[in-house]
Amino acid sequence: MANEFNKTVSTRYHMYNSLFLNLPYSGIYRTGTLLPLLQQACETGYEKGKDPRTIIKKFFSDFTPQATREEQFNLLFSFTQYVERQVVLFDSIEDAAFDEINDLHGKGTVSGLLLRAAAEGLEEELKKKVEDFSVRVVLTAHPTQFYPGSVLAIINDLEQTIRDNKLDEINLLLRQLGKTAFINKEKPTPFDEAVSLCWFLESVFYPEIPVIIQKLMTGLNIKLEEWKNFDLLKIGFWPGGDRDGNPFVTHEITLKVAQRLQETLLKCYHRDLRFLKRRLTFKGVDHIIGRAESKVYPIAYGGFGEIYHHPDELLNDLFEARDVLINDHRGLFLDLLDSFILKVKIFGFYFASMDIRQDSRKHAYAWEACIEKLQSKNKKLKNFDKLTEQEKIDTLLSLSFKPASLKFEDSFVTELIESIDVIGQIQEQNGVEGCHRYVISNCQSALDVIRVYQLAKLILGKDDDLTLDIIPLFETIEDLSNAPHVMKALYSIPAYREHLKRRGNKQTIMLGFSDGTKDGGYLRANWSIFQAKENLTRIAREEGFTTVFFDGRGGPPARGGGNTHDFYASLGDTIEDKEVQITIQGQTISSNFGKPVSCGYNLEQLLSAGIENSVFKNIDTFEANEKALMDQLAEEGHKAYLDLKQHPKFVPYLEKITPLAFFGDTNIGSRPVKRSSGSLKFEDLRAIPFVSSWAQMKQNIPGFYGVGTAIREMKRQGKMRELKALFKQSLFFRTLLSNSMMSLTKCYYPATAYLSKDKEFGEFWKKMYAEFKLSKEMILEISELKELMDNTPVNRDSVKLRERIVLPLITIQQFALQQLREPEDKEKDKAFEKQYRKLVLRCMFGIINAARNSA
Repeated sequence: MANEFNKTVSTRYHMYNSLFLNLPYSGIYRTGTLLPLLQQACETGYEKGKDPRTIIKKFFSDFTPQATREEQFNLLFSFTQYVERQVVLFDSIEDAAFDEINDLHGKGTVSGLLLRAAAEGLEEELKKKVEDFSVRVVLTAHPTQFYPGSVLAIINDLEQTIRDNKLDEINLLLRQLGKTAFINKEKPTPFDEAVSLCWFLESVFYPEIPVIIQKLMTGLNIKLEEWKNFDLLKIGFWPGGDRDGNPFVTHEITLKVAQRLQETLLKCYHRDLRFLKRRLTFKGVDHIIGRAESKVYPIAYGGFGEIYHHPDELLNDLFEARDVLINDHRGLFLDLLDSFILKVKIFGFYFASMDIRQDSRKHAYAWEACIEKLQSKNKKLKNFDKLTEQEKIDTLLSLSFKPASLKFEDSFVTELIESIDVIGQIQEQNGVEGCHRYVISNCQSALDVIRVYQLAKLILGKDDDLTLDIIPLFETIEDLSNAPHVMKALYSIPAYREHLKRRGNKQTIMLGFSDGTKDGGYLRANWSIFQAKENLTRIAREEGFTTVFFDGRGGPPARGGGNTHDFYASLGDTIEDKEVQITIQGQTISSNFGKPVSCGYNLEQLLSAGIENSVFKNIDTFEANEKALMDQLAEEGHKAYLDLKQHPKFVPYLEKITPLAFFGDTNIGSRPVKRSSGSLKFEDLRAIPFVSSWAQMKQNIPGFYGVGTAIREMKRQGKMRELKALFKQSLFFRTLLSNSMMSLTKCYYPATAYLSKDKEFGEFWKKMYAEFKLSKEMILEISELKELMDNTPVNRDSVKLRERIVLPLITIQQFALQQLREPEDKEKDKAFEKQYRKLVLRCMFGIINAARNSA
């Protein structure tokens, strides 16, 4: 596969890259000719221990000695634009070669699953598993994707022309790329973010999800009328519903997004119905399909006319047409009609299920306002603040009032109540599946859950029925440790137990990788989540409930990304596996799910990973001694990470040295960079800019720091043999270290080696670099690999080529940061401060886009 990568990706890239030189734009030839020279200057300069400023200055003196400062800046900006387009070209070539460098019928695919089940005589077990199993991928608006929609469209077209090897069209698209802006002039609104993701829903998920289900139906000999599990693959949606720290998400936006989701879906339905109308031209069928088309049109495009109010009404017409087709026309084109029926069964009238998310402290604040209004009429509420947690829970559950009838001075409280009320409006409009989950971030107690449950019941409840799943989110190391106690207390509340029984005896719990890693480091976070899942599974089973885990995973390993198939396949029977739920964001949406072939492949990987353990019984369990080993390893890693995090230079380094301060100017997301205004506090810093700042510096601290120290300590205690055995036996441990290898491979410490001589931060930089070298050494020793990622050569080669493409940008950005922090000539450089700041910002785009998963 590595050789296949070099042939289909690397060679093509170098060939098509030469086309850039022929673009008919001023300065292109000069830029394209000088850029390889800059790249070479960077590589040789770093080998000789030069710093970015010295490298850039020498480059100018060697190749453009007569250039003015303005001309130098213009050339640097031209380099950034050129490299951005090289990254787009590489993305497109890699996407075009996806089915050549990935086995679309091998391990982790539906074809591979069916083949193995047949070979081992386990078809019935597989049938039983898919009856109630589910994978939910939740698209978030978290800002890790820098491409505007116009560029994403070019990438899509470029990928297809490269696949077809149409040189003339490739050349035209590269010319278009040269003229297309890569930067949003303004921050997108939450609605803009939703609209941009609707493209993926319409163009990729809509056609691909039914194809996967049809593969299973065909492979397992299940007819359409016999297939019951239309929740096998579901799409969740956060834009317009995630209001945690985003003041721009209002209830009006939430409703507007829900309407757009329905409109987008019904346009897809209308398009399919028009196609069916061209094929099903037979007596008794034609008028039914014509009627369906006319009743879908007003919902999709507006206007007047009779409409469907519920998907069942559309399905009734489609099944009527199906009966006529079978009975009177020998089932001609039945496969086309069945394919459309399957889509309606899967997507209903909602397309993607919107989640609402808010911080627990906001609910507490809203309840304080409600209680203040109610105190004059209810003496029990006079001393509410002095009650125990259980007394507060009992008191809240005893209240009966209409929150909307209270007049609040604080507009935020009114908005929070309306944000819950809008859930009912969406359920009425799009169906219950359109919005039926409420995620509580920063959840720390059973009271945090009951506050939302009772408020929702008072606003939305009909008698005892509340069609809403309340989902606590546990993120920090402390919260993960405390999560089992919280859930135990919650399960003991009779009213909530009854609610869960009405919701199918299921409790969804979200676990956050991003903030866990930010809080406790890579090893501690991953192992804490594993332990929390085991404990939460055990407690729920004891109480008669099923836990569904919803993983808040980002793109890079530092935020729970990396190889997700191996991660889920590695979970044993001590962790509930009824469903796989995962957040997908930013670059991961476009890189893993941006094209039908990659989307289908990655959905199948998630599907098979969640199914394999149950069907084939390849349980990856930890023995008691192995758990003790992991406990000790995680604890040593945690201590090492805390030693860095609590270093007095940790936050100042982020603030003064990294590009963290520039993230607010990128215009890639509607959400603020930190949770509060004022001076930078570590706890207020969001995980995405935190991780991305380290990625920009090519230091990737959250993805490996503490791993080397932990392994070395275990080695010192004579446990290296045990760790090596664990690496060979445990897929979980192997995946954990393999994902960290990716973070290490994407590091490039020579670019910031100049900081080792810095008076303020020199020792701090040396501390990080020492851990990088140690982690690399220790992981290679455990894995017995010759180099990092040697066990995944295709991914390794992709990472290496991408990093080489953006090396000039890394150098230019560091040069600009050096000039801003320590200008050589304060008077002259002050006049160019704006240009240096713009350089830092512009380089961010290419560096992030090249990484594809933000690290």
